[in-house]
Amino acid sequence: MHVLHTSFECYPYAKVGGMADVVGALPKYLLKLGIEASVVLPRYSRDWQALELKPVFQGSFHLDWEYIRFTVEKSTSPDTPFPVYAISIPGKFDRPDIYGFQDEISRCVSFQRALLTWLRDGDMRPDIVHCHDHHTGLIPFMMKHCMEFSGLSKIPTVFTIHNGAYQGAFPWDLSKLLPAFPAMLGGLLEWGGAINALASAIKCCSKYTSVSEGYLYELMQDGHGLSSLYATEWSKAVGILNGIDDDVWDPTNDPMIEFHLKKKSIDTFKQKNKEAYCNAVGINAEFPMYVFIGRFAYEKGADLLPSIAGEFLHKYPDVTFVFLGSGDAQTESHLRALEHYYGDRVRSHILYSEKLAHQLYASCDFLLMPSRVEPCGLNQMYTMRYGGIPIVHGIGGLRDTVAPLTETSGNGYVFYELASHAVTPMLAVARNMYKHKDILTQIRKRNIARDFSWTQSGKRYIEAYNSILS
Repeated sequence: MHVLHTSFECYPYAKVGGMADVVGALPKYLLKLGIEASVVLPRYSRDWQALELKPVFQGSFHLDWEYIRFTVEKSTSPDTPFPVYAISIPGKFDRPDIYGFQDEISRCVSFQRALLTWLRDGDMRPDIVHCHDHHTGLIPFMMKHCMEFSGLSKIPTVFTIHNGAYQGAFPWDLSKLLPAFPAMLGGLLEWGGAINALASAIKCCSKYTSVSEGYLYELMQDGHGLSSLYATEWSKAVGILNGIDDDVWDPTNDPMIEFHLKKKSIDTFKQKNKEAYCNAVGINAEFPMYVFIGRFAYEKGADLLPSIAGEFLHKYPDVTFVFLGSGDAQTESHLRALEHYYGDRVRSHILYSEKLAHQLYASCDFLLMPSRVEPCGLNQMYTMRYGGIPIVHGIGGLRDTVAPLTETSGNGYVFYELASHAVTPMLAVARNMYKHKDILTQIRKRNIARDFSWTQSGKRYIEAYNSILS
């Protein structure tokens, strides 16, 4: 069985969010489980020398009035854990950023059509095409119903929803960007009076998945306008929790952290890494340290961070906060102000650094995730992998992965009301627990023993693949 994954992101070649981590890890673990897997993504304007790309196919097509030429290149680097293909489309993707352009629809359609033209005319013929998020959501429709790709109609498709809030909708007057299809089938593209790539994928794919069972349930209840569609297509839905790449996130040999985990030394591991970070930035390593890592976005609850941290810092003089991320300018400004006001108890890193993120997972005592939307969430898994304790809003994948702490079980603190007055008491409970070192050690050991590897999730994807092939 050969599964071809197609996405706009794949770590480490192109990353904005968690989808890149998923697409960069799942194929590798499928290969370990005996499934041939590869990835195809757009070639962006960045240094791809590590991939050692070699052209394997050239093609062209008309995109309305534009004549599109493209080249498919394959990685020849022996260090690539799975085959990677990059599609170069001059004028569309030779730009420094991945998203945020006015011609986004044209870019998405051009990539999908180039991919299908390659599958039709080249020597690549997968058993399954696995599409990720709305940027590749028109592929199932085009494979099944567009006349120029009729030779691909028998290949089944899987579609994974990483974030159902983004649906790739565009007006019907842009339908001229698509290949010809029977007019009577236009309903398979439409939702709410527009072409909706996400809705079309759900209607036309062989099976659709979400990145956690909890998120699949939430989509049924509030699917950003698509709840009835998810319910109608329920028979081909499956929630599969994302995993994490144990090779990248391994506290025993992570090259991005200073001190590695040794047998029976979880407390030493945490304290040494914490001291290394705190000494480097000038904050107290003896205080419990609360960390936020991620985009400063409304979906992540980042707008609540200044009030939550400010209220808690004012009440307790023996705690520290560290923020790593960027996004909303007002949130960035408020977090900088917190650092200025509280001096040696707050550090705000307004950037994103993969190395610094690894260091903070190894250093932090508590990871704060006040997300409004969290389809799966990987940060809570990373922090548990490194012996940290997550403090999370009980939604989506956070509810699936963080069991509330009791006297003898559980992994973290879970709050169910998203407001400062509901979150700060949970932070206070964590602060009090931090003083009881024997309890702290037990929780750390329990968390680091959790198995969030892709091996388990990969087996569930294989079950889904087999179900549509049979």
